[in-house]
Amino acid sequence: MAISAELVKKLREATGAGMMECKAALEEAGSDFDKAVVVLRKKGAAAAGRKADRITSEGVVYSYLHPGGKVGVLVELNCETDFVAKTEGFLDLAKDLAMHIAAMEPRYVRRDEVPEGVLSQEKEIYWAKAQATGKPANVIEKIVEGQLNKFYSETCVYDQPFVRDDKMTVGQLITEKVTQMKENISLRRFSRFRVGEGLQKRGGDFAAEVAAQLK
Repeated sequence: MAISAELVKKLREATGAGMMECKAALEEAGSDFDKAVVVLRKKGAAAAGRKADRITSEGVVYSYLHPGGKVGVLVELNCETDFVAKTEGFLDLAKDLAMHIAAMEPRYVRRDEVPEGVLSQEKEIYWAKAQATGKPANVIEKIVEGQLNKFYSETCVYDQPFVRDDKMTVGQLITEKVTQMKENISLRRFSRFRVGEGLQKRGGDFAAEVAAQLK
């Protein structure tokens, strides 16, 4: 099956993958663009997995101040080399992550950072609610698992739907960038500041306001 140069170019622009990789993905997907994107993402995830153990001791500390000066974010985004740390793509990723954190208010970077005490408390609540339904034990386990995954997607950056494209998680976004930049990339830590936080409640959904401005 002949693959048009226009379709290859379109896929390359959408994914950042190489021309030959895009052509191979389109051939595998039978010229179906959406399927080819999935093929590239799967291969990208595998490639990223092979890079996951590489040391990321370079990178940037990026600061973002939301218009109006009420919310600010600092993120430390790491990579393998100083060369990549200075590229436009890497700095754009740092900016996107900082803006995402400003909008979505995560509490942790990854699942393994959730304190055991917090996790235990959440599980107890989910178990109590699930058992109250009177459903079988195997169903209750699935309900609790689903609630835990929802908790992670709300509180952990890597599990959160990306604010600019909720069809992918932040973790999947970083994985794609690992494939494109051919280096291991890791969001190490972040701090989010909001004026008056902990002192006074503000009416309205501020996170939704920020997210709407970023899209």
